[in-house]
Amino acid sequence: MPTRFHQRPSEEREVSWVRILLLERLTERWVNRPKGKLGHVPVFPNFDCRMKHSHAEFEVKLLPIQSVFPSRVNGKVYRPVSRSDPTIQELADSIRTHGIREPLVITQEGDILSGHRRHAAAKLAGLTEIPCRVISISRDDPEFLPLLIEHNKHRIKSADELIREAVININPEQAHRRLIEHRNEQSTLSADPFALHEIKLREERTRCAISPAKRPFLEAIQKIIQDHRAWWPLTGRQIHYLLVSSKPPLIHAAKPDSRYSNTQKSYKALIELLARARLDSSIPWQAVTDPTRPVMIWEVHRNPETFLSDQLKHFLTGYYRDLQQSQPNHIEILAEKNTMQGIVRPIAARYTVPYTIGRGYCSLEPRWRLVDRFWRSGKENLILLLLADHDPDGEEIAHSFARSLRDDFGVRPAKIRPIKVCLTADQVAELDLVPIMSAKESSANYDRFVQEQGSEDVYEVEAVEPSELQQILETAIENVIDRDAFEAEIEAEKADAAFLEAKRATIFASLQQTGISEDEGSDPP
Repeated sequence: MPTRFHQRPSEEREVSWVRILLLERLTERWVNRPKGKLGHVPVFPNFDCRMKHSHAEFEVKLLPIQSVFPSRVNGKVYRPVSRSDPTIQELADSIRTHGIREPLVITQEGDILSGHRRHAAAKLAGLTEIPCRVISISRDDPEFLPLLIEHNKHRIKSADELIREAVININPEQAHRRLIEHRNEQSTLSADPFALHEIKLREERTRCAISPAKRPFLEAIQKIIQDHRAWWPLTGRQIHYLLVSSKPPLIHAAKPDSRYSNTQKSYKALIELLARARLDSSIPWQAVTDPTRPVMIWEVHRNPETFLSDQLKHFLTGYYRDLQQSQPNHIEILAEKNTMQGIVRPIAARYTVPYTIGRGYCSLEPRWRLVDRFWRSGKENLILLLLADHDPDGEEIAHSFARSLRDDFGVRPAKIRPIKVCLTADQVAELDLVPIMSAKESSANYDRFVQEQGSEDVYEVEAVEPSELQQILETAIENVIDRDAFEAEIEAEKADAAFLEAKRATIFASLQQTGISEDEGSDPP
């Protein structure tokens, strides 16, 4: 078979230094390479010591094509070269006509550093000899892989090839340092080692076992918790009101006068029994929560594979379309207590309505954020859906929040429409709720409340069944939205979901070519 190169084929032809200089100037790499002392000798990182043989390394020899081999590690970075690739076939056609215009770069053993595509195309073109430059490096040299990447620096690469190049070039120490810096930014907690004081445990104390006399009380609690599994975790306050509104059990089976009631004494007995029941596994830990005690848990992983698995599992799955964007008014939900979050969140999410948990009288910063959302929405009016206790402070919370938007943030009264969704006097009567206590005369809002309500009785939102409270909130939202506009957004979200699912499938197909799949890091079956 013929051999094609710029000069006549020969067994081993020396090419002049001037020829090499001209050849290098023809390549794009020449423009971007740093220059050595000679000006025309390219200097690779970590290979300066080899430049003393630069003249020998720039000698181009025609070698048998069978003595030149694709690098075994090339596949770790770049996609395998396929002879069926249309671009390889085009290159083979070019080689048949014009020859190989740039020599391959190989190691002492014949492993290719630069020219895998030319090598495959030359074979396809039927060449028996190819021009090569032999560099004084072995395939087993630790610098072989970085040099392989350097020789391919200016080739057009796919996303997965760029990722693999980056992985090889990344310094693990620097990467870990950046990881620690990011982690430190997420946490401002610090401890002075000189201020640490070890606490020594005193005598051992064990809780009393649940007695047979307490079992009926426990069974009543267990039934309520199981019946309300959809709203787990429940708070102690919610369980308290569910006990009061059902058939209240005896706290102690042998004491007829211990009927559970809406008193602090009964509530304390409930909390104590809930603690013991969870400790002896009579009640699942997941069933009860205390939202007033926030806990921060860091999301950690055993290794990068489990992190990848978690990220890919939820990749492009957390999309929410703004279902309120076409509504004429901006809607916000304000709830008085942390205990209401588990009830409010699912309904708010269904309509993508923002909600704020005020924990009593809401501080100034959440009010500012709410007003900021309103101004940025560009809507004409602000509708506030408020959920608070039916007591002197609960009534005032709804009023003071709207008043603050007017007085502190300049929202004109005509633009604010505050609505007390729950708990109202009408709902108390309709639901036949049990009062928790009488209003405190020490409250600044006592006189106004008693005068308006005609009674001192007060009621908490937690007294309302969770399903009932959700229905009340959903009805309130439906009454203030444009239903046609909302339905149009739902239909658009369906189209969004299909679009994202297609993108997700396309991206995963691309990732699979890098060796990363959707189930990356998952345990084997």
